[in-house]
Amino acid sequence: MQNTRVETDSMGAIDVPANHYWGAQTQRSILNFPIGVKRFTLTPVLIESLGILKQSAAKANRDLDQIPPEVAELIIQAANDVITGKLNEEFPLVVFQTGSGTQSNMNSNEVISNRAIELAGGEMGTKHPVHPNDHVNRGQSSNDTFPTAMHIAVALAAHRHLFPHVEALRDTLAGLAQKYSAIVKTGRTHLQDATPITLGQEIGSWVAQIDFGLDSVRNQLPGIYDLAIGGTAVGTGLNAHPKFGDLTASYIAQHTGMPFKSAANKFFALSAHDALVNFSATLRTLAGGLFKMANDVRWLASGPRCGIGEIHIPENEPGSSIMPGKVNPTQAEALTMVCVQVFGNDAAVAFAGSQGNFQLNVYKPVMVHNVLESIQLLGDACAAFNDHCAVGIVPDLEKIDYYLEQNLMLVTALNRHIGYDNAAAIAKHAHKNQLNLKEAAIELGHLTEDQYDAWIDPLAMTAPLKD
Repeated sequence: MQNTRVETDSMGAIDVPANHYWGAQTQRSILNFPIGVKRFTLTPVLIESLGILKQSAAKANRDLDQIPPEVAELIIQAANDVITGKLNEEFPLVVFQTGSGTQSNMNSNEVISNRAIELAGGEMGTKHPVHPNDHVNRGQSSNDTFPTAMHIAVALAAHRHLFPHVEALRDTLAGLAQKYSAIVKTGRTHLQDATPITLGQEIGSWVAQIDFGLDSVRNQLPGIYDLAIGGTAVGTGLNAHPKFGDLTASYIAQHTGMPFKSAANKFFALSAHDALVNFSATLRTLAGGLFKMANDVRWLASGPRCGIGEIHIPENEPGSSIMPGKVNPTQAEALTMVCVQVFGNDAAVAFAGSQGNFQLNVYKPVMVHNVLESIQLLGDACAAFNDHCAVGIVPDLEKIDYYLEQNLMLVTALNRHIGYDNAAAIAKHAHKNQLNLKEAAIELGHLTEDQYDAWIDPLAMTAPLKD
């Protein structure tokens, strides 16, 4: 039994593995680009998106009488195997290939063609009765199909993986903000003591920042919903039916439940990917908010004896190979490392997005890879942080009260009673002489004990003055 079969393309014949559905152009890419280990098999949502695109294109070509209905039906069936993940292992190509994604587009054409031939009872590699170019790729170019699949994949990944996990973490934090809304603690600015806030207010600021980041990401989705399909090679739509782009996009929208449409200006859709650049930038903004939150948690939980220690977080694993009993804030560290990676990914996407020349940007695979990786990492890290850290955050009331009592910035409440200068003198006298504020205020003669007790109310200091 032969281990290979002969397939052909415009460059001639080449041996391909007999037990795989891919064809000549996929095999050439395998041989010519042995670069790195990052393969699109690792991002199955992009493979699924290619399947959705090819199935939708077949339906459009069928409706427009561009291919025979029996051929369209075979393509639709074969593409469904791609969509459902049954053929994921048939997509072996690395990210670092041709910048247009041509080889990944042809990979999908060849796999769907050979699977369709198999369904028809034919012989794989014969290109009959379903041809990878003439039928599966009808009315298309890699230059408009690959960016279309890019946008589908990003939208699917955002809705399925990013939003649910970030929202779950956000909701956990919102619950904690409500639960701890009456716990008064020391505020901190410049890493120095500041006026009081509640623990609920502190956690609530994290919620608001995450909400801002999520809203920023969602606001970029309309640009992602614009698809390049229908532009073919350079944006003119050459060799495509004039209704092909709109009809294919409508089938994509129907399949996904998202408002995809063919972009109004196909030249822009092929030569630049500003929508993806903007989307990546908002992922970076979201990552910045998550980084801030995770770092705050790490600082607030520092200790346990010699740090701030105002909150406790779950102890998940040993923290040191040499220091017995040490436990570290590992979930915060993992999340912040993910955020660093997202910042790096965004830099790659932004630079790649600037490299469109004339009618085509040829950095498409690396752009979509980095955006999808950022989505995957942020979703994963938020889920892990939520499940293994956030849900277990509890305050250390004794430590919180101790710091609040020692906080010299409570003196700020005296400004409107005795003036800024006198209040500052009390704080400096207390700090220099190791006194508490009340002792320093009375010793300097600026107010009585009863006045101090009436005017220094930490809880009241966490809100604006009442009328």
